[in-house]
Amino acid sequence: MAILSIENLSKNYGAIKALQNVSFEVPEKTVFGILGPNGSGKTTLLGIVMDVLKASGGTYSWKGEQSTAEVRKRIGTLLETPNFYHYLSAEANLKIAAKIKGKGEEDIDKVLHTVNLYQRKTSKFNTYSLGMKQRLAIASALLGDPDILVFDEPTNGLDPAGIAEIRELIKELNRNGKTIIMASHILDEVEKVCTHVAIIQKGVLKTVGSVKEVMNTSGSDNLTTVIIELSAGDNKQLRNILGQMNGVTEIMSVDNYLQISCSETVNAAAINKFCFENGIVLDKLNEKRKSLETRFLEITGKQSDR
Repeated sequence: MAILSIENLSKNYGAIKALQNVSFEVPEKTVFGILGPNGSGKTTLLGIVMDVLKASGGTYSWKGEQSTAEVRKRIGTLLETPNFYHYLSAEANLKIAAKIKGKGEEDIDKVLHTVNLYQRKTSKFNTYSLGMKQRLAIASALLGDPDILVFDEPTNGLDPAGIAEIRELIKELNRNGKTIIMASHILDEVEKVCTHVAIIQKGVLKTVGSVKEVMNTSGSDNLTTVIIELSAGDNKQLRNILGQMNGVTEIMSVDNYLQISCSETVNAAAINKFCFENGIVLDKLNEKRKSLETRFLEITGKQSDR
Protein backbone atom coordinates (compact mmCIF):
# COMPACT_ATOMS: atom_id res chain seq x y z
CA MET A 1 0.00 0.00 0.00
CA ALA A 2 1.22 3.50 -0.82
CA ILE A 3 2.04 5.74 2.15
CA LEU A 4 0.60 8.81 0.41
CA SER A 5 -1.73 8.77 -2.62
CA ILE A 6 -2.42 12.05 -4.42
CA GLU A 7 -4.95 12.26 -7.25
CA ASN A 8 -5.57 15.33 -9.44
CA LEU A 9 -4.59 17.74 -6.69
CA SER A 10 -5.10 21.40 -7.64
CA LYS A 11 -4.72 24.72 -5.85
CA ASN A 12 -5.69 28.10 -7.27
CA TYR A 13 -4.99 31.56 -5.88
CA GLY A 14 -7.33 33.58 -8.05
CA ALA A 15 -5.96 33.33 -11.58
CA ILE A 16 -2.71 31.76 -10.36
CA LYS A 17 -2.64 27.96 -10.62
CA ALA A 18 -0.21 26.87 -7.89
CA LEU A 19 -0.94 23.16 -8.52
CA GLN A 20 -2.54 21.64 -11.62
CA ASN A 21 -3.99 18.11 -11.38
CA VAL A 22 -0.97 16.58 -9.67
CA SER A 23 -1.12 12.81 -9.14
CA PHE A 24 1.47 10.41 -7.69
CA GLU A 25 2.01 7.84 -4.95
CA VAL A 26 4.75 7.63 -2.31
CA PRO A 27 5.95 4.04 -1.75
CA GLU A 28 6.54 2.78 1.77
CA LYS A 29 10.00 3.13 3.39
CA THR A 30 11.38 5.45 0.72
CA VAL A 31 12.98 8.87 0.84
CA PHE A 32 10.68 10.68 -1.58
CA GLY A 33 11.90 14.05 -2.85
CA ILE A 34 9.49 16.66 -4.20
CA LEU A 35 11.81 18.68 -6.37
CA GLY A 36 11.25 21.92 -8.21
CA PRO A 37 12.46 25.48 -8.74
CA ASN A 38 11.50 28.11 -6.17
CA GLY A 39 7.81 28.91 -6.63
CA SER A 40 7.00 25.59 -8.29
CA GLY A 41 4.30 24.52 -5.80
CA LYS A 42 6.28 22.16 -3.54
CA THR A 43 5.42 23.89 -0.27
CA THR A 44 1.81 24.34 -1.37
CA LEU A 45 1.53 20.60 -1.99
CA LEU A 46 2.94 19.73 1.45
CA GLY A 47 0.67 22.32 3.07
CA ILE A 48 -2.37 20.67 1.48
CA VAL A 49 -1.53 17.07 2.42
CA MET A 50 -0.86 18.21 6.00
CA ASP A 51 -4.20 20.11 6.04
CA VAL A 52 -2.58 23.50 6.51
CA LEU A 53 -4.06 24.60 3.16
CA LYS A 54 -7.32 23.63 1.47
CA ALA A 55 -7.10 22.19 -2.04
CA SER A 56 -9.15 23.66 -4.90
CA GLY A 57 -9.66 20.17 -6.29
CA GLY A 58 -8.48 16.57 -6.12
CA THR A 59 -8.02 14.11 -3.28
CA TYR A 60 -5.26 12.58 -1.16
CA SER A 61 -5.03 9.85 1.46
CA TRP A 62 -2.50 8.46 3.94
CA LYS A 63 -2.20 4.66 3.84
CA GLY A 64 -5.64 4.58 2.23
CA GLU A 65 -7.23 6.68 4.99
CA GLN A 66 -8.70 10.13 4.55
CA SER A 67 -6.71 12.76 6.43
CA THR A 68 -8.01 13.40 9.94
CA ALA A 69 -6.54 14.92 13.10
CA GLU A 70 -5.82 11.40 14.34
CA VAL A 71 -4.03 10.45 11.11
CA ARG A 72 -1.94 13.64 11.19
CA LYS A 73 -0.82 12.87 14.75
CA ARG A 74 0.95 9.81 13.34
CA ILE A 75 3.03 11.95 10.97
CA GLY A 76 6.11 13.89 12.06
CA THR A 77 6.40 17.26 10.31
CA LEU A 78 8.89 20.05 9.80
CA LEU A 79 7.19 22.57 7.54
CA GLU A 80 8.74 25.87 8.59
CA THR A 81 11.61 27.44 10.51
CA PRO A 82 11.96 25.76 13.94
CA ASN A 83 10.12 27.76 16.59
CA PHE A 84 11.80 27.10 19.93
CA TYR A 85 12.36 29.22 23.04
CA HIS A 86 15.88 30.60 22.70
CA TYR A 87 16.73 30.68 26.42
CA LEU A 88 15.44 27.20 27.24
CA SER A 89 17.41 23.99 26.86
CA ALA A 90 16.78 21.42 24.14
CA GLU A 91 15.21 19.13 26.74
CA ALA A 92 12.88 21.86 28.03
CA ASN A 93 11.85 22.82 24.51
CA LEU A 94 11.02 19.21 23.66
CA LYS A 95 8.91 18.89 26.82
CA ILE A 96 6.84 21.85 25.61
CA ALA A 97 6.61 20.34 22.11
CA ALA A 98 5.48 16.99 23.56
CA LYS A 99 2.74 18.69 25.57
CA ILE A 100 1.51 20.66 22.54
CA LYS A 101 1.45 17.49 20.41
CA GLY A 102 -0.21 15.41 23.10
CA LYS A 103 2.81 13.09 23.28
CA GLY A 104 4.48 11.72 26.39
CA GLU A 105 7.90 12.92 27.54
CA GLU A 106 9.30 9.37 27.60
CA ASP A 107 10.59 9.75 24.02
CA ILE A 108 12.72 12.82 24.66
CA ASP A 109 16.01 11.11 25.55
CA LYS A 110 15.56 8.66 22.67
CA VAL A 111 14.99 11.33 20.02
CA LEU A 112 17.91 13.40 21.34
CA HIS A 113 20.14 10.33 20.97
CA THR A 114 18.77 9.78 17.44
CA VAL A 115 19.71 13.29 16.29
CA ASN A 116 23.02 13.20 18.21
CA LEU A 117 22.12 16.01 20.62
CA TYR A 118 21.84 14.07 23.89
CA GLN A 119 25.17 15.38 25.17
CA ARG A 120 23.88 18.94 24.61
CA LYS A 121 20.36 18.42 25.94
CA THR A 122 20.84 20.92 28.79
CA SER A 123 22.38 23.59 26.53
CA LYS A 124 20.26 26.58 25.66
CA PHE A 125 18.80 26.68 22.16
CA ASN A 126 20.56 29.96 21.36
CA THR A 127 23.96 28.28 21.79
CA TYR A 128 23.22 25.80 18.98
CA SER A 129 24.57 26.02 15.44
CA LEU A 130 22.06 26.18 12.59
CA GLY A 131 22.58 22.49 11.90
CA MET A 132 21.97 21.61 15.55
CA LYS A 133 18.81 23.73 15.58
CA GLN A 134 17.53 21.86 12.54
CA ARG A 135 18.37 18.51 14.17
CA LEU A 136 16.42 19.57 17.26
CA ALA A 137 13.45 20.38 15.00
CA ILE A 138 13.72 16.88 13.54
CA ALA A 139 13.87 15.49 17.10
CA SER A 140 10.59 17.29 17.79
CA ALA A 141 9.08 15.70 14.66
CA LEU A 142 10.21 12.28 15.95
CA LEU A 143 8.26 12.55 19.22
CA GLY A 144 5.74 9.71 19.35
CA ASP A 145 7.88 7.61 16.96
CA PRO A 146 5.94 8.30 13.71
CA ASP A 147 6.52 6.02 10.71
CA ILE A 148 6.12 8.96 8.29
CA LEU A 149 8.13 12.20 8.29
CA VAL A 150 7.37 15.25 6.15
CA PHE A 151 10.08 17.88 5.78
CA ASP A 152 9.96 21.13 3.79
CA GLU A 153 13.46 22.22 2.69
CA PRO A 154 15.22 20.53 5.65
CA THR A 155 18.70 21.78 4.64
CA ASN A 156 17.69 25.30 3.60
CA GLY A 157 20.10 27.96 4.90
CA LEU A 158 22.61 25.50 6.36
CA ASP A 159 26.34 25.55 5.75
CA PRO A 160 28.01 22.50 4.11
CA ALA A 161 28.66 20.86 7.50
CA GLY A 162 25.03 21.34 8.57
CA ILE A 163 23.77 20.00 5.25
CA ALA A 164 25.94 16.89 5.66
CA GLU A 165 24.59 16.35 9.19
CA ILE A 166 20.96 16.48 8.06
CA ARG A 167 21.69 14.31 5.01
CA GLU A 168 23.17 11.53 7.13
CA LEU A 169 20.35 11.82 9.67
CA ILE A 170 17.70 11.44 6.96
CA LYS A 171 19.47 8.40 5.53
CA GLU A 172 19.73 6.83 8.99
CA LEU A 173 16.04 7.44 9.72
CA ASN A 174 15.16 5.76 6.43
CA ARG A 175 17.41 2.78 7.22
CA ASN A 176 15.44 2.43 10.45
CA GLY A 177 12.22 1.98 8.48
CA LYS A 178 10.75 5.47 8.27
CA THR A 179 9.21 6.91 5.10
CA ILE A 180 10.45 10.44 4.51
CA ILE A 181 8.80 12.95 2.18
CA MET A 182 10.90 16.05 1.63
CA ALA A 183 10.55 19.09 -0.59
CA SER A 184 13.77 20.62 -1.85
CA HIS A 185 15.29 22.72 -4.60
CA ILE A 186 18.84 21.59 -3.76
CA LEU A 187 19.48 19.09 -6.54
CA ASP A 188 22.70 17.68 -5.16
CA GLU A 189 21.10 16.82 -1.83
CA VAL A 190 18.12 15.11 -3.45
CA GLU A 191 20.45 12.98 -5.56
CA LYS A 192 22.47 11.97 -2.49
CA VAL A 193 19.54 11.28 -0.16
CA CYS A 194 16.37 10.38 -2.06
CA THR A 195 15.34 7.02 -3.46
CA HIS A 196 12.37 8.48 -5.39
CA VAL A 197 11.59 11.89 -6.81
CA ALA A 198 8.71 13.92 -8.26
CA ILE A 199 9.69 16.98 -10.29
CA ILE A 200 7.18 19.85 -10.29
CA GLN A 201 7.34 23.04 -12.35
CA LYS A 202 4.78 25.84 -12.24
CA GLY A 203 2.36 23.53 -10.46
CA VAL A 204 2.61 20.78 -13.08
CA LEU A 205 4.05 17.34 -12.36
CA LYS A 206 6.79 16.80 -14.95
CA THR A 207 7.98 13.33 -13.96
CA VAL A 208 7.88 10.89 -11.05
CA GLY A 209 9.59 7.62 -10.19
CA SER A 210 12.68 6.19 -8.58
CA VAL A 211 15.76 8.37 -8.97
CA LYS A 212 17.19 5.74 -11.31
CA GLU A 213 14.06 5.78 -13.48
CA VAL A 214 13.99 9.58 -13.64
CA MET A 215 17.67 9.74 -14.55
CA ASN A 216 17.29 7.08 -17.25
CA THR A 217 14.30 8.56 -19.06
CA SER A 218 15.19 10.99 -21.80
CA GLY A 219 11.70 11.65 -23.11
CA SER A 220 12.46 9.69 -26.28
CA ASP A 221 13.17 6.09 -27.17
CA ASN A 222 16.84 6.51 -26.29
CA LEU A 223 18.32 6.43 -22.80
CA THR A 224 20.90 9.15 -22.20
CA THR A 225 22.50 8.25 -18.91
CA VAL A 226 26.12 8.49 -20.06
CA ILE A 227 28.13 11.67 -20.53
CA ILE A 228 31.61 11.32 -22.06
CA GLU A 229 34.27 14.03 -22.36
CA LEU A 230 36.91 13.45 -25.01
CA SER A 231 39.37 15.17 -27.32
CA ALA A 232 41.96 14.44 -30.01
CA GLY A 233 44.54 16.33 -32.04
CA ASP A 234 41.80 17.38 -34.46
CA ASN A 235 38.51 17.86 -32.63
CA LYS A 236 36.70 18.86 -35.83
CA GLN A 237 37.54 15.50 -37.40
CA LEU A 238 36.68 13.78 -34.11
CA ARG A 239 33.26 15.44 -34.14
CA ASN A 240 32.59 14.23 -37.69
CA ILE A 241 33.55 10.64 -36.79
CA LEU A 242 31.43 10.64 -33.62
CA GLY A 243 28.45 11.80 -35.66
CA GLN A 244 28.61 8.46 -37.49
CA MET A 245 28.49 6.31 -34.33
CA ASN A 246 25.25 4.62 -33.28
CA GLY A 247 24.16 5.54 -29.77
CA VAL A 248 25.71 9.02 -29.70
CA THR A 249 22.72 11.30 -29.17
CA GLU A 250 24.35 14.74 -28.73
CA ILE A 251 27.77 16.32 -29.37
CA MET A 252 28.76 19.63 -27.74
CA SER A 253 31.99 21.63 -27.92
CA VAL A 254 33.23 22.61 -24.44
CA ASP A 255 36.46 24.64 -24.25
CA ASN A 256 39.13 22.45 -25.89
CA TYR A 257 37.24 19.15 -25.78
CA LEU A 258 33.95 17.57 -26.86
CA GLN A 259 31.16 16.39 -24.56
CA ILE A 260 28.82 13.73 -25.88
CA SER A 261 25.61 12.21 -24.55
CA CYS A 262 25.14 8.52 -25.28
CA SER A 263 22.58 5.79 -24.86
CA GLU A 264 23.26 3.27 -22.11
CA THR A 265 24.55 0.82 -24.74
CA VAL A 266 27.63 3.01 -25.30
CA ASN A 267 30.58 3.29 -22.94
CA ALA A 268 34.06 4.81 -22.97
CA ALA A 269 35.70 1.60 -24.21
CA ALA A 270 33.34 1.41 -27.21
CA ILE A 271 34.01 5.07 -28.04
CA ASN A 272 37.80 4.53 -27.86
CA LYS A 273 37.60 1.46 -30.11
CA PHE A 274 35.37 3.21 -32.67
CA CYS A 275 37.66 6.24 -32.86
CA PHE A 276 40.83 4.14 -33.17
CA GLU A 277 39.29 2.06 -35.96
CA ASN A 278 38.54 5.32 -37.76
CA GLY A 279 42.10 6.62 -37.49
CA ILE A 280 41.72 8.88 -34.43
CA VAL A 281 43.81 8.53 -31.28
CA LEU A 282 42.16 10.16 -28.27
CA ASP A 283 44.19 12.22 -25.81
CA LYS A 284 41.26 12.69 -23.38
CA LEU A 285 38.50 10.23 -22.48
CA ASN A 286 36.42 10.63 -19.34
CA GLU A 287 33.09 8.91 -18.69
CA LYS A 288 30.62 10.48 -16.23
CA ARG A 289 27.13 9.66 -15.07
CA LYS A 290 24.57 12.29 -15.87
CA SER A 291 23.80 14.27 -12.74
CA LEU A 292 20.29 14.90 -11.46
CA GLU A 293 20.98 18.58 -12.10
CA THR A 294 21.49 17.86 -15.80
CA ARG A 295 18.31 15.79 -15.92
CA PHE A 296 16.39 18.44 -13.96
CA LEU A 297 17.38 21.17 -16.42
CA GLU A 298 16.39 18.95 -19.35
CA ILE A 299 12.91 18.66 -17.84
CA THR A 300 12.36 22.19 -16.52
CA GLY A 301 14.63 24.42 -18.58
CA LYS A 302 16.89 26.94 -16.87
CA GLN A 303 14.37 29.51 -15.70
CA SER A 304 13.12 29.93 -12.15
CA ASP A 305 9.37 29.75 -11.69
CA ARG A 306 9.30 33.03 -9.77
